[in-house]
Amino acid sequence: MAFFYKNAKFRFFEILPLFMLFFTAFNGNSTLDFNFFSINLHYILVYYWVLRHPQNLGYGFIFLAGLVNDVVFGFPLGINSLSLLVIAGMAAYVRVVTVRITLTNDWISFVPALLVANFVYFISLSLTNHSIDYFFLFQNSLATFIFYPLLWMFFSVILKIIKS
Repeated sequence: MAFFYKNAKFRFFEILPLFMLFFTAFNGNSTLDFNFFSINLHYILVYYWVLRHPQNLGYGFIFLAGLVNDVVFGFPLGINSLSLLVIAGMAAYVRVVTVRITLTNDWISFVPALLVANFVYFISLSLTNHSIDYFFLFQNSLATFIFYPLLWMFFSVILKIIKS
């Protein structure tokens, strides 16, 4: 009985990133909005887990969460999915070329992934004649970059629990 309880507890922590991804997608809170800034939680979540433990987050789940997010926010289908898959692709590339795992390496490599994903998001919205709030997009990107280390530490604790 104790083995079953221990196994179930670790299994919960293994599916926690997937649960967080879909919870934020269905809830419509892919961005944590505060009074002065907002953080794009989807980008950080996808980047970290594809970079550090890709078995927990598959590309199909990432695409599906992006579609759900598009439906919830009323965007044309595929815009958020494409952005999230760009983040995942860049994280997979960084995972292959990274020698040492450190917060600084991950944080610096997050910058190009964030820029390319926001560029794809911007181009996709402009091609569909959707209105774009440039200041919000810039502010969101900056806050997402700044708060990456805090969420990196939180996810690292979860990853240590999974690996133990």
